[in-house]
Amino acid sequence: MCATEDSPSLNGQRLECLIERIDTHARQEGIQPTSMAALQTMRLHTSQSRQPQLYEPGLVIIAQGRKYAHLSDRTLYYGAGHYLIQAMPLPFECETRASADAPLLGLLIRITPERLTTLVRHLPPPAPEPPYPMEAIALDDTLIESLLRLLDCLDDPVMAAALGEDRLREAIFHALRGPQGDALKHLLYQQGQHAYARIGRVLEHIQTQFDEAFSVEALARTVHMSTSAFYYHFKQITGLSPLQYQKQVRLLNARRLLAQAEQNVSSVARTVGYLSPSQFSREYKRYFGVSPQKDARPTPVA
Repeated sequence: MCATEDSPSLNGQRLECLIERIDTHARQEGIQPTSMAALQTMRLHTSQSRQPQLYEPGLVIIAQGRKYAHLSDRTLYYGAGHYLIQAMPLPFECETRASADAPLLGLLIRITPERLTTLVRHLPPPAPEPPYPMEAIALDDTLIESLLRLLDCLDDPVMAAALGEDRLREAIFHALRGPQGDALKHLLYQQGQHAYARIGRVLEHIQTQFDEAFSVEALARTVHMSTSAFYYHFKQITGLSPLQYQKQVRLLNARRLLAQAEQNVSSVARTVGYLSPSQFSREYKRYFGVSPQKDARPTPVA
């Protein structure tokens, strides 16, 4: 039974309630959509070894289970009762600890610039120096309660239509007021003229146009930065050069396309921007540890 306001050990009971609610809605393995476009559920019954991963900007809430994110020389732990703020789409390596008896259960909330804009204008400006764009924080009672109200919308389509957007914004609002909220604020601060926000715009462009060739000089010009300043800030924020970032985004998208079994390996290579299938196969195996042929699902017979 969910905790009430008068219950003892309130935080622990609220977390147990969140686990129960997610368990009710996350019936399928993996990351699954819900009736609300910006909200996904996550359920994993087995541990997963360290693998490349990429999250869209948003909140990753872990109610049960454990995850570790590896970024260059940093390792972030976000286990039961933690949430991860992903201010920018950064490729990283992720490992998961879960079991059949205690599956990993969580939520993903996608953050859009439109949602941020409506919230940030009501909050104090961020500190001058932006924090790292990916960090794990312990859930507090206020955020847990807002997540429970958000999950109510999955039980009631009328409530979802009337209040769903407000409850998404409420959860994001509490994250903005948390210890890592400045990472999100900086994406919109000073009309996007801060270097942090400019690099964020470039990352969004590469995410959507990853198959296109580009030069570092051209990208720098699009955000009105010198090539040297652009390269420096890009590397500081992502830990990668622009071309390394594009390659990882291409390969992660290739793996997603191969799993859909709608294209063969050569077609996927062209789709993500590779002119040479053999180069694609070499870089894919170097990044994931297996060949693209092994990851490709058999194409269904018509």
